Amino acid sequence: MGAWMAAFKHPASFSPDERSVLTTVARMLAQALQRAVVAESERELTTGLQRSMMPQLGPEIPGMRIAARYVPTGGGLQVGGDWYDMIPLPSGRFALVIGDVQGHDVRAAGLMGQLRIAVRAYASEGHRPDAVLSRASRFLAGLCSSPESDPYQDDGGGRDSDSDFLSPRFATCLYVECDPRTGMLEVARAGHPDPAIRMADGTVLMRPTAGGLPLGIDPDTDYPTTRFTLEPGETMMLCTDGLIETGGHDLDTGWARLRAVLESDAHEHEPAHEPQGPAGHLAPPHLERLADLLVQAVHGPSSHHTTGPLADRREDDIAVVLLCRESVDRGAGTALPHPARPLRRTVLTVAQAEPERIAGARQQIRELLHDWADPDQLDSAVLMVSEMVTNVLTHTDGDALLVAEAVGELGARRLRVEVADGSDELPHKRQPGEMSSSGRGVLLMEMLADAWGVDPRGEGKSIWFELHEQSKTDADQVF
Repeated sequence: MGAWMAAFKHPASFSPDERSVLTTVARMLAQALQRAVVAESERELTTGLQRSMMPQLGPEIPGMRIAARYVPTGGGLQVGGDWYDMIPLPSGRFALVIGDVQGHDVRAAGLMGQLRIAVRAYASEGHRPDAVLSRASRFLAGLCSSPESDPYQDDGGGRDSDSDFLSPRFATCLYVECDPRTGMLEVARAGHPDPAIRMADGTVLMRPTAGGLPLGIDPDTDYPTTRFTLEPGETMMLCTDGLIETGGHDLDTGWARLRAVLESDAHEHEPAHEPQGPAGHLAPPHLERLADLLVQAVHGPSSHHTTGPLADRREDDIAVVLLCRESVDRGAGTALPHPARPLRRTVLTVAQAEPERIAGARQQIRELLHDWADPDQLDSAVLMVSEMVTNVLTHTDGDALLVAEAVGELGARRLRVEVADGSDELPHKRQPGEMSSSGRGVLLMEMLADAWGVDPRGEGKSIWFELHEQSKTDADQVF
């Protein structure tokens, strides 16, 4: 309700025209007030809807810390299809889920709520990550059945609007099952962006994972799983594409923007009441601060709390989840007997059916050695890795397991790379002709590596090489 009063210093009489003007102004003010009341009601409704659909992160997990953010799109009702969830599992593990239903409307929010409940139900029954996504895909495909096949669909005037409401939709999803004792992660992915890992020394890697089609497209799609370990002190980031692409960015430039935030040390200052790591060792990043910085990198300071000049940049919903495995020495209060810089390590499997992932292996090595002193050594490492993995896929019937480790202080590190396979056949040194397209793998290892070898195993073998970091000046003096 509202009132409008016009006061005058002296008694006044009103002509018919003046009465008409005042009446018109009063009606305009009443309409403005009514629109404000409706807008406020819609805002409260949508805010309550989103809060009811977004879960509260569960109780603290020993050795693990979790933080999450959700930012709706800036237009319309500010509802959308992005969501995240944390699910306790019967095995004592827990699952992290993040997903994005197509669209930014009320229907997307409704489908998101139903899909989130379905994923939680399937996970709580104890199904594996691949089975959870397969069942969720069939569930969503059933919800989004074509209206033309519905025998109960009305042919009256409401059919067009209902047809749009029942049109097929899909959703991307990333499901991670985590063992808090060992840090082992099992990841199943349905058309969603890969997770990113921030290592204990600040290095950030995209972690390639196997995946299938988005949910709801093909009910019979399989979703292979990828296993890797979250080491102590490492942080995993899961996000929807809104965090990457908002602001006119594509996947490459958007990821470069996020990498700069993850690699900076602005979020590493813990509150005074939290225990710090030992002297000389990086404490785990403060996840709440890091989550805020990631959102601010897209929207600007505080724009995810209040409407501001950057609100028009909210082109898509944003959901982000951070999982940190605390260091085993956190809060111990004693100095480390070994060098402060932690081991930098990555593991990647390249399957026979996925030769395109060789390019991902090369990229993993470049990201792992982003601060290597000699770029020529980096190029050599990438070349040898590509040759080793390609040889496994070409000359064996199994998959290639790549393990790369860099240890030591900056400028004096040692890189060790191993590629294992299930074949017992050892590599042989050949003398390829000038026009030959193969047979140079061993020759490259002898020329470029500081040390290399082949270690037979119970089943299969492991080929490895080592490089000792040296500055560009030192390398020029050697050669």
